[in-house]
Amino acid sequence: MEYVTLNNGVKMPKLGFGVYQIKDPAECEQAVLDAIATGYRLIDTAASYGNEEAVGSALKKCGVPREELFITTKLWISDTSYEKAKAAFQKSLDKLGLEYLDLYLIHQPLNDYYGAWRAMEELYRDGKVRAIGVCSFYPDRLADLCETVEVKPAVNQVELHPFFQQEDALALMKEYGVHPEAWGPFAEGNHGIFTHPVLTKIGEKYKKSAAQVALRWNTQRGVTVIPKSVHKERMEQNMNIWDFKLTDEDMAEIAKLDLGHSEIVNHDDPGFAKMLHNVKIHS
Repeated sequence: MEYVTLNNGVKMPKLGFGVYQIKDPAECEQAVLDAIATGYRLIDTAASYGNEEAVGSALKKCGVPREELFITTKLWISDTSYEKAKAAFQKSLDKLGLEYLDLYLIHQPLNDYYGAWRAMEELYRDGKVRAIGVCSFYPDRLADLCETVEVKPAVNQVELHPFFQQEDALALMKEYGVHPEAWGPFAEGNHGIFTHPVLTKIGEKYKKSAAQVALRWNTQRGVTVIPKSVHKERMEQNMNIWDFKLTDEDMAEIAKLDLGHSEIVNHDDPGFAKMLHNVKIHS
């Protein structure tokens, strides 16, 4: 496993395990147990995923010391304000059965995220969370936040995969010392990523799959990836990306796949923002 040192000195794995859309509690708990047994140490969940308790149950049973794990969860829009953020943080902590978090993220750049950030800065200073960050903060919002707050985000989790590479966004994150983390590193299965001819051909040189090439490509760009799977064999394959390195020619070929936009979500669409505001999470 390779690690990155965040802007506050905290070390974070460059490969983690995401639990988005694993709704069934038993399936989620088993998936996290399998992931940890496979060697994953970064587990990424969110209040809106509805599975923090299942993740917490797995953490209790996994047998790995707490200090070896890196646990992330996220603040949902309905709780994105100064007062609500503190209560939501504690609720997530209780569901996870933890005394502290390693990383707490604002899930979307909506509602009173400046008020929420002030609350998160206080939680950070009080030692309740080792690092704080954001999700889906595109360049204008990230720049404004970084120019405004006292504690700059340690992480910005955004959509990053071969079909939406966001080089300009990565350059801005580097300028502010914000570490990029990829949600949807497999483009949620779009564009035939698992059998894509360019990724498959590159993988054949190293006896690797197209999926492994996609993950390795992102990590070589300095991006942390959090792929999801409920199949232990695929968890193992996703972990097995550290014994090869893509050449400059490989990276250039993958660069040609960039569409320059997302085909999963459109954060510029007012309708998308309205939809997110109407998503309710269960307490």
